[in-house]
Amino acid sequence: MAKPQVFTIGYEGADVDRFLATLKDAGVETLADVRAVALSRKRGFSKSSLRDALASQGIGYEHFIKLGTPKEGRQAARAGDGELMRRIYCDEVLATEEAQEAFRDLEALAGARPICLLCFERDPANCHRRVLAQRLEGLGFETVDLMVL
Repeated sequence: MAKPQVFTIGYEGADVDRFLATLKDAGVETLADVRAVALSRKRGFSKSSLRDALASQGIGYEHFIKLGTPKEGRQAARAGDGELMRRIYCDEVLATEEAQEAFRDLEALAGARPICLLCFERDPANCHRRVLAQRLEGLGFETVDLMVL
């Protein structure tokens, strides 16, 4: 029996139309936004406009704010220091009861329908969504990283 899949995607360098097409082509039913701050300077990727664009394609939106990485973690990711980002994320975020509860909700959602974890970074290796995906893999999921072309 095949493992259920969890997709991940970053919108760095993407435009909204190609981003939506990538999700649609993969069969994603719900986008799980794991950004601490669901605002973006990149047009179309702030929470409200993104949620509306997704809805126009029949894709749901859930914001898992408690699974976002703090400012120091985002800065480490932007600097390409994935090790520091992971340490900050695991020690300061995932160790909290709020994050553990949010992760259980994320796991339940992933078990119910095809989801995609969203954050900014194009390369999942430099993003906390990789940490979440690995934890889901430990629970029997398979990760597929989507790239917006």
